[in-house]
Amino acid sequence: MEAHMARIDEVKTIMAHLEDDMDKFYNKGNKAAGTRARKHLQDLKNLAQVIRKEIQEKKNAG
Repeated sequence: MEAHMARIDEVKTIMAHLEDDMDKFYNKGNKAAGTRARKHLQDLKNLAQVIRKEIQEKKNAG
C-alpha cells in the first residue's frame, strides 16, 4: 500500500514543478521554464507508464 502512495507523491511533486514552470513560461516569457516544463511532462509520461505496468502486473497476479 505504501508503494502506490509513494508513486502518487511523485506525481504530485512533478505536477507542482510543472505548474510553476508553466506559469513562468506562459506568463513571464521564461524560455528555460518552457524547457523544464517539457522535461516534467516527459517525466510524468514515463512515471505514468511505470504505474500502468505495476497495476497490470498486480491485476494479472490476482
